[in-house]
This record gives sequence, structure tokens and C-alpha cells, in this order.
Amino acid sequence: MTAGGMPAGPAEQDRSGLRTALAGLTTRGRSFLAAGVAAAICAYVLGQGDLLRVGLLLAVLPLVCAVVLFRTRYRVAGSRRLSPARVPAGAEARVHLRMDNVSRLPTGLLMLQDRVPYVLGPRPRFVLDRVEAGGRREVSYRVRSDLRGRYPLGPLQLRLTDPFGMCELTRSFSTYDTLTVIPRVEALPPVRLTGEAKGYGDGRNRSLALAGEDDVIPRGYRHGDDLRRVHWRSTARYGELMVRREEQPQRARCTVLLDTRGAGFRGAGPDSAFEWAVSGTASVLVHMLERGFSVRLLTDTGTSVPGEGSDGFAGASQESADAAGLMMDTLAVIDHSDGSGLSRAYDVLRGGNEGLLVAFLGDLDEEQAAVVAKMRRRSGSAVAFVLDGAAWAQGPGGAVSGAGEARVRMLREAGWAALAVPPGAGLGELWRQADDARSGAGGTTVGGRS
Repeated sequence: MTAGGMPAGPAEQDRSGLRTALAGLTTRGRSFLAAGVAAAICAYVLGQGDLLRVGLLLAVLPLVCAVVLFRTRYRVAGSRRLSPARVPAGAEARVHLRMDNVSRLPTGLLMLQDRVPYVLGPRPRFVLDRVEAGGRREVSYRVRSDLRGRYPLGPLQLRLTDPFGMCELTRSFSTYDTLTVIPRVEALPPVRLTGEAKGYGDGRNRSLALAGEDDVIPRGYRHGDDLRRVHWRSTARYGELMVRREEQPQRARCTVLLDTRGAGFRGAGPDSAFEWAVSGTASVLVHMLERGFSVRLLTDTGTSVPGEGSDGFAGASQESADAAGLMMDTLAVIDHSDGSGLSRAYDVLRGGNEGLLVAFLGDLDEEQAAVVAKMRRRSGSAVAFVLDGAAWAQGPGGAVSGAGEARVRMLREAGWAALAVPPGAGLGELWRQADDARSGAGGTTVGGRS
């Protein structure tokens, strides 16, 4: 993008641009113009020729500055780079601005300003001295937000001024960039708390061929196959070299359910119960992806992310980073839903084996607690973190209400490893407690690295 003087064009365009330049007169320029007009009037009334010349000089100077600034023909190109473009809440990102003078003339004094949302901090402003023809200037500033979300940066504004400070013109670039502030991610301990599915992940148990050699399904030989895996009987039958098919282990699965019901959470802000649940969801998703699981993010509305495959799961080794980025981007902008129940999430879960199910839940009434209890029957293992609204409303040290304790007991009786989350609790310690609670319940333990 470029900014600078108006290019030559039709007379109407020139007149419009000149009016814009005159409108850009600064307080100093308007004062000079007013003083010059007043001096000229006084000189006419009093018949003073010397005063008239002074008045004309005062009035003409800002007008000449405006015309010269309007006729300036240099062009400036600007660019912006974010480092990084995706940052956790509370962390800083640096924005790098670069200005290139692509004209054959040196510039005058340039004032650079970038538009940023107020939540990221004050609006950055820079003063650039004379930039030689073909030269460049680079500046940078930092942004930080405690609130997750997607924030536009830009457009970049360039303010041109004359050496006397009589006139200022503002040119805006049309492009902007987006900074994504994702939830905070807490490192979780590698406990043995995972799903029952065989395969990759920390619960990997490879499927072995238990039948005889006649039941092995062969495939054609491929370059690089081990000759010790050649299946000679099939080779003789088909007339081409055949090898025993490689084991096809099933990847261990994990579904993370995030309750976004507006009725399930109270309060707002970085320390609210809902933000804790979103941060906990992000932490578990990253933790399970790092351990090779096929992971899916599910909300109370039945929406599944990433949902690109036929079964809605993602996490193959070459896709883990993309899947994590997509889910983090989703969590960066997720908000309360208008729904009042969890039945749509249950409809999605009852479609098949989910492996490990980890749920972050808000306030539950008896009906919704019964729906959550039924989800356990459709998954191999289930862990629930229940955030009691009454306790979180009291702040740090708040006690879980009797109704909240009753809902947790109800989920435990249904086979969940359920924990009530007090205000400000650390997810890492709760993650260990959930593993202890599940082991104490006598459930099978597969998963976490030891």
C-alpha cells in the first residue's frame, strides 16, 4: 500500500484534494491565517501599507504550506508483521512496522500511528525523521491482553506535516492484521488417565493377529518392504510378490466437552468460572494431542471441532499442529450459548465409542445432571470438572454449595471421576486428583506416560 500526495487527476479531484489540504490546517496555521486577515483589514481601514504587507505574509504562509504539502509527490509503502500472530492471554506480542520510501524524493517529517483496540493498550505513535529516497524505517511496539479474542490491528495511518507545522494531512493504508489471543494453557502431569481405545497414544496396545497364517490378509509388495514379511502362499496364488499387511492400530480417542450455557456460569472477566473452563479445555486438548491421541472438541450445542474427518476426530502426527491451531482459534472467540441443556451434546456422544471423555461443566440442575450421567455409558472413561456458580461468586476461598456437592455425587455414582472445582484452583492438581478418584473407583487405567 502507498500513502503520500494526491496523484494528478481531473480538476474536480484536484479541487476536492485541495479542500482537504486546507481543512488540514493546524491550530498554528489557522492562527496565522486569522492574524493575517485581521492585519489586512486593519491596514485597509487605517491606510497602513506596511501593515498590509505583514498581513498578506501571515495569511499566505499557511496557504502556501497547504498547497505545497498537497502537491508533494513522494510515495510511501507500509507493512506490518506480528510476532507471534497467536499468543496466550496475558502474554505479549510484538508488532513490527516497516515504512519504505518508494519515490525519488526524500520525505519530510512523518508521524506514524497504528489503530489498536483499547484492550491491547494505548494507541502507538511514532515520529519518523526525513526518509531518503529508497530508504526505509522500522519501528515496533508491544501489545498485551488478558482477555482472549481476535483483535484487528490497523489500518496504519500516516500523518504528513510541513516544516513550519502549518498543515497536516492524514493518509490511511487499507490493510490490517489480526492478533488472536488464545486461552491460557497449563501444562498437565502425565497421569494414567486416558481412554480404553487401543492403538497410539499413551494407551497404545497394538492389535495382534491371533488367527493362523491362513487368515492373514496380504497386500502387494512395495519398495522398501522387509522381505521377511513376504507371504509365499499368497505370492504363489496371485503370481506376484505379496507381503503380510502391516498392523493397523486404532488411535486412542479423547473428546473434550465444554459447557458454554449462559445459565451455567456467573460473572465475567479473566478470573470468572467460564474463563477457567475455557482455559482448562485448551489445556486438556493440547495435553492429549501431544500424547498422540485423536482429539475432538465438543460443546453443549453439539458443535464439534475440528470435525473434518468422518468421525469428527483429528490428531494424526502430521495434522496435530493444524488441529491444535484450529481448536485454539475456536476457543479464542467462543462465548456463551443460548441453550439451556446438554441434550444435543449427548446426541452426538451416543453415536459411538468416544474413548476418554473430559467435561468442563457449569451449574447443573437435576435434569441436566441426569443427562451428563448417561454420557458415561457411551464412553470408555469419563472425567468431569464441575464449577459451582455459588462458590465462584464468593471469590477465592468460596465453599461449594450443597446442591453442587449433590450433583458431583450423582455423577460419581454414574461412573464419572467427578470433581468440584473451587475458585482459582489449579488444573494440574485437579488432574492428578481425577486420576486418583478414577483409580479408586476401580476403573481400567490406560494412557498417560509413566
